[in-house]
Amino acid sequence: MLNGWLWLVAALVLAGVELILPAWVFLGIAGAVAVMGLALLSGLWTADLPLTLVATAALSGVIWILLRRMMGVTKGQVRIWDRDIND
Repeated sequence: MLNGWLWLVAALVLAGVELILPAWVFLGIAGAVAVMGLALLSGLWTADLPLTLVATAALSGVIWILLRRMMGVTKGQVRIWDRDIND
């Protein structure tokens, strides 16, 4: 049986990793794990571990895309070169 509390603790750990290594990837995974933990606690999700991991991975991708769209790209994140470095 899957324990939703362990999933919520794992979400908090992944959110802490996001603070140390900011890459938006861990935040998407942490959000997906938190949603899955809440679904397990509420009884909405009753599947076994392999299906739960696949659903969490898919949810992680969706959350990452939503965060990327909401927050956008910072000004210095993408650099476009308009001249050759050898000129």
